[in-house]
Amino acid sequence: MKKTSTTGFFKSPLLRYLAVRFLLIFPTVFILVSMVFFVMRAIGDPITAALGGRLSDEELQKRIHAAGYDRPVWIQYVEYLTQIARGDFGRTISTNQTIGELLGTYGMATVELTVYSVIIALVVGIPLGMIAARYRDTAKDALARLFGILAYATPVFFVGLLLKLVFAVAIPILPVAGRASVGTELLLQTVPSPTGFFLIDALRTGDASLIGDVISHAVLPSLALGLLTAGVFLRLVRTNMIGTLNTDYVDAARSRGVSEYRLVTKHAYRPALIPVITVIGMQIAVLLSGAVLTETTFEWKGLGFELSTFLNARDFVAVQGIVALLAVIVAVTNFIVDVIAALIDPRIKF
Repeated sequence: MKKTSTTGFFKSPLLRYLAVRFLLIFPTVFILVSMVFFVMRAIGDPITAALGGRLSDEELQKRIHAAGYDRPVWIQYVEYLTQIARGDFGRTISTNQTIGELLGTYGMATVELTVYSVIIALVVGIPLGMIAARYRDTAKDALARLFGILAYATPVFFVGLLLKLVFAVAIPILPVAGRASVGTELLLQTVPSPTGFFLIDALRTGDASLIGDVISHAVLPSLALGLLTAGVFLRLVRTNMIGTLNTDYVDAARSRGVSEYRLVTKHAYRPALIPVITVIGMQIAVLLSGAVLTETTFEWKGLGFELSTFLNARDFVAVQGIVALLAVIVAVTNFIVDVIAALIDPRIKF
C-alpha cells in the first residue's frame, strides 16, 4: 500500500499560502506589542504617571518596587512578552481590573459598532462605486468620487459632531449618546445569558420598542464611522469594475446584446468585490482606531471609550494592555479575511 508523504499537505498552493499568512500573525503581533511597550516606557514608569502627586514619595516608591518598574527595562520587556504569551495583558492601575475583564465588559460594544459600520460602508460604498464605474467621466461619477474623498478625508469626530448638530439640534429625531436608553439597558441585563450585543439581546426579547431603541441609538455613531470606510470601498469598486468592464468576456457579452445594467450587476459585480473582501481586514484596524473618537463623541461605552478614559487618567498600563489586545484582534481578523479571500479568489496562489 502506497504511503502518503507528510509534506503532501503543503503541496497545495492554497494551503501553503494560508500557512504563511498564519505564521505572519506572530511577528506582526510581536512588533506591535513591542512598539506599544517601548512607547509607554518612554514617558516613565506607569505608576508615577498615574499616581504621581497623589501619593507620598515613600508610598510611590513602594508601589513602583512592588510592580517591578524599578528593574531594567529589558527585564520588564521579557516579562511582559511572557505575560502576553500566557494571555495576560496586565491589570489597570486606576480600577484594578484585568484587561480580560475589560474585554468581557466593553469588548462586545466595540464589536457591535464595528459590525454596524462595516454594513453601512458596504451598503453605501459598493452601490456608489458601481454607479461611478457605470457612468465613468460623467457628473454622477464626479459626484460619487467627491463623496468618496470627503468621506475618507473628513475626521470621524467632525462627522460625528455634524451629525449631532443636525439630528439633535436642527432635526431632533435621533438620540446622540449611549448605546440605548437607561430603561432599555436595565431590561437587556435581565435577558438570560446576555451576549452584550444589544441588538441580538433586544431581538431575543421580541420587544419591538427595545429593538427600535437600540437601532435608533446606533444610527449616528455607525454612520460617522461607516462613512469613513465607505469612501475606500467606493474607490476600490469603481477602479476594479472599470477594469472588469473593459475585459474581453464583457465585450463579448455586450456584443450579444446584453444590457449595460446586466453587465454591471451580473458580469462585472463579483470580480470587483474581491479586492473589497481583502481590504476589509485592513479597514478593521481603521475602524478600531476610529472607534476611540466615535465612542467618545457619542458616549458609546466600548473599548474605545474606556481607552480614552484611561488616557485621561494617565493609566498607561491599561492603555498598553488594550492597545496590545487590539493588535492581536486585528492580526487574527486579517488572517480570517485572508482565508476568505483565498477561498473566493482562485487567482491567489503562492
